[in-house]
This record gives sequence, C-alpha cells and structure tokens, in this order.
Amino acid sequence: MALDSPKLKDVLADVASGTLQLPDFQREWKWDDDRIRAIIATVTLDYPLGVVMTLETGGHSPFRARTLTGASLVEDKVPSLLLLDGQQRLTSLFQALYLDAPVETVDARGKAIKRWYYVDIAKAVGSSADRDEAIVSVPENKVLRTDFARTVVLDLQTTENECAAGLFPLHFVFDAKRVNTWQKAFVKADEDRNWDLWSQFEQRVLDQVRSFQVPMIRLAASTSMDAVCAVFERVNTGGVPLNVFELLTATYAGDRAYTEKSGGDYYQLPVIWQTIKQDLATRFPVFGRLDQGLEDGLSSSDFLQAVALVRTWERKQSRPGTAVSCKRRDLLELPLADFDRLAPLLAKAFNWVGDFLQQQCIVRGTDLPYRTQLVPLAAVRAILGAETEGLAAEEMITQWYWCGVLGEMYGGSTETRFTRDVEQLIAWIRGAGDVPDTIADSYFFAERLDTLTTRNSAAYKGIYALLIKQGAVDWHFTGAPLSPKRLDEHSVYVRQIFPKGWVSKTRGQTYPTNSIVNKTPLSYRASQAMTGPPATYLPSLVAASDMRPEWFDDVIATHLIDPDALRNNDYERFYIDRSKQLVDLVQTAMGKRTALRGLVDGDGPR
Repeated sequence: MALDSPKLKDVLADVASGTLQLPDFQREWKWDDDRIRAIIATVTLDYPLGVVMTLETGGHSPFRARTLTGASLVEDKVPSLLLLDGQQRLTSLFQALYLDAPVETVDARGKAIKRWYYVDIAKAVGSSADRDEAIVSVPENKVLRTDFARTVVLDLQTTENECAAGLFPLHFVFDAKRVNTWQKAFVKADEDRNWDLWSQFEQRVLDQVRSFQVPMIRLAASTSMDAVCAVFERVNTGGVPLNVFELLTATYAGDRAYTEKSGGDYYQLPVIWQTIKQDLATRFPVFGRLDQGLEDGLSSSDFLQAVALVRTWERKQSRPGTAVSCKRRDLLELPLADFDRLAPLLAKAFNWVGDFLQQQCIVRGTDLPYRTQLVPLAAVRAILGAETEGLAAEEMITQWYWCGVLGEMYGGSTETRFTRDVEQLIAWIRGAGDVPDTIADSYFFAERLDTLTTRNSAAYKGIYALLIKQGAVDWHFTGAPLSPKRLDEHSVYVRQIFPKGWVSKTRGQTYPTNSIVNKTPLSYRASQAMTGPPATYLPSLVAASDMRPEWFDDVIATHLIDPDALRNNDYERFYIDRSKQLVDLVQTAMGKRTALRGLVDGDGPR
C-alpha cells in the first residue's frame, strides 16, 4: 500500500483516458446538484477533499471494469487503477470541471436535471465563507428563468453574456487555451475594473484548482479479494455495504478464460441468479415473491453459501486436512469454473428443498421459520442426491429439520452450524456417524409455549405448520383438512381462539392469552364468525357447517383442542389441555419424547 498525492488535473485526465476506472461492483454515481456545488467550492478553496482509494491492476484487472459516468469507453482499455473509494467525488468533479457537456444530475427532489457550473468571480474573490454562494449552476440551455419560466433572469448562451455577468464557466478550467481566450473577453468587457478583478480571481481561485492535489491510497495488485472487499466496506460506511455477490459479479465478468472460451461474452452472474431465483419462486412461493425483488426470500448470498459448502465438502474428500466452510473468504475464493459447474446442481437441490417444505406444510415466505436452515439442507441434497429419498433418510432429515426449528437452533451465528450440519447429517444418513448436534442439543421446554406470541419466533411458525401437517380442519371449510394449496386460497393464518379482552375481564391473567396456545390456523371466513367467547360463536359455526354438533367436535379436535372446554368457555381447562397436546406434537416432530423437560402438569400457572 502506498500513499500518493497526484494533481486533480492528472487524476481527471486518467478518468478521461480510461487509465482510472471503476470495478463493476461499484454502484452508479448519484450526487445531486447541491452536493456537486459544495464539492466544487471545496476544491476552489483548496480544502481537504478526503482520501481516495485505488487498486493497482498490474495490467490485468481482477474485475470487469467500467468507466466513470461521463467518460468515453476506450475499447479493450485495461485500467491501471480501479477506484474503490471516491467515485461520487471524482465523478462530480470530472463532469463539472473536465467535460465539455452539461452534468446529468438531480435536484433536491430527485428530479433528473442537466446543469452547467460557473463561479461568480466577484463573490469568489471576497470572503471564503461566501464561496458556496459563488458556485452557480444553470440549466442545460444556459438560461435561468423565474416566475414559472416566464422571466429570464440570466442568459449565459454567449461568452459576451458570461463576461457581462462575471460568471466563469468551470467546465474548461484545465484548458489553458480556452481560459486565456475567455480572460481576454472578460478584461475587454470592462478593462478598468476587470483586469485587477481577474488577477485576484486567478490567484485565489484558478491557481487553487490547478494545483489541487488528491490524497490517494494505492493498494498493490497483489491485494487479496477478501482484503479488497473488507477495505471497500470500511471506507464506504456512508453508503450501502458491498456484498459478496456484487464482488463476484465483477470478478466473474472479468474472467478472461471464460470470455475467450465464450467468443467474447462475459459471465453474467446476475442473469444466472435471476433465472434460478425466478424458477424457484414461481414453483415455490416460500422462496420469495418475484414482485418484491430477487433478494426477497432466498437470497443470492444463501445460494452462494450452499455452493461453497458443496465445493469445500468435495475438496475435503480429496484433501482431508481442509475444512467444510462457507465463510466470506470461501465465497470470494469460489472459482468461476466451480460455480458454473455447481450452480445447476444447487438449483435442483433447492427445488427439492421446496418440495420438502411443502410436505411440512410450509408454503409461504412469511411462514418459513428459518431461511438460513435451507442452506445446509440444499447442500446435503446436492451432495447425497438420491440417497436422501429413502424412507429412513427422509425421516432423519425431517427430524433434523424440526429439531432445528423447534429447538430454535438457527437463531444466532449460523456459519459454524452450517458446517457441522452438512458433515454430521451426511454421515448420519450414510450410517457412518452419530446423531447431528442440531438434534442432540435441541430442547423444547413446555414453558416456551407461554412466550411464543409472535411470528418472529421460529418455534411459533413451526407449531403453526405442524398443526396443519397433522390434519387440522378449517372451522368453515370443513370438507377436508387444511392443505398447503388451500392456505392462500382461503387466507388461512393464525387466529385467536379465546378473545384476549374477554379472558382478561372474566378470567384474569392466570394463563397467557397471546401465546400460540390460544391460536390456531383458520381461514378468514371462519375468523369472521368468531365474535365473543367460544360458547357464543360455536353455534353459528356449527350451523354454517351443516354438521351435527358431535361431528363438529371432531373438527375442533383436529386442532388439538378440547371441544368441551370451548363450549363451556373454560379457558384454564382449555389452556392446560392444549399445552399438553402441543408439547406432545412438538415431541413427536423432534423425536425426543424422553429428552424434554418442564412439561405442563396442570397444577396451576407456570
């Protein structure tokens, strides 16, 4: 790493020639008119601009590169430097001070505008505190109007008009020939006044701009990808953090071997991901809604982590000393050839995951307990393939999944658990290892039911799905059990059984009223009829079902609810009985009936 201080003029010349470019992971330039005027004022005062950071390429750019906004593309130009930090500042200065074209920017309301930038000579030679006011921007046609565009207050379409207004055009400040020509016209306009004024302006403003230096850190071409990513994130704290996907996009696009092999086309990672995600989301809404963007639901980072897990698992088979991992470093070191080979395999694996979740009655993104748990699951499927399809393997995977959900094992740091689960689950299924830690270490205490009150809890969503999976029948559409396909069709969500207000008023707060115990999956139409306590609304539900009351009791029982407790408005009896049944449901799903502690005993509040 080296520190340099080149002149601004030379830096902008490098931008124009393509010697200094952007790595393709950089986002688009977006500064507005006010910020551009402010940074121009900073340069004219020779105030610190802030350090710019670049990466030397050594003649071989590690990323696909692109020119800064406004610079002409030079065919096959390999940049010597890639700009990591300083894009907004240098692009603004390049367009305003170097290009012979209006700057494409936005106003304070975000509306697209084009502006030329000038400096008011008289104001600029005054107090430095007024320098911001000395920087003027005018529309593309160089005519400034007021009164709803009816009145012209400034017309700078000719050099004579510019000189008369005392406004120097900043876009050719580094072009000595044009500056001299403009100076002559300015002095000629009022020789007695303007000669001395120009001398002051040249000394206090133009010389400052011409000699302005840009502090620049140059990272060596040997800097690792991980370091580049880390440095970029640290110096761009004011913006959106760079993610691995964006860095790999630029890296893969700059892969010369692929470009040569494909006849000049570059690898477009975003297009590959878009195709995969759209296919997954179309078939399985649990992976995210397409109308909310490609990063809604299953994200590109999730997919890359699954790919990295498979790649490092393969590597360990031939090199036993290496580790299975999906940390950022593993993703950044993921070769294009390996990603291109494994991506289709992982796409199929996530399709299998979608089927698996559907079998668990988890079909919507909002109902998914842990998105992160899908990463090792997809990796295991990609590695084992058909080995996951036997009855024994399916039972093992299902137990592992529910232990992770109900034991809330994926609520914290996940990278280490990813690694353990992939290796341990594969070995367990193949009969070569013990029960995975996610199963062995998971517990569900009965008291946890009292605190499962919102969809923020994985176990809350898990119990909701298990109630549907074990055969809950809707209280309005009573022809058949709820099924994954009917959840959206009938707006099935968690509904309150006993009204909270009624319980508080008549029964006090002995047992919680907002926990999952007092909720169950029901359709919107069923919930519409549930006004007041159960003894009040049950008769109308029974009548609407066209069933005999005892048959409707069987429907209620499919929700693991004692019908008598509902008909008698006995909240205490209902809560104790249902808690026991829900704990039994959880135990069965986790396959750990004897390992759980703290079961409800019915002797009073916990």
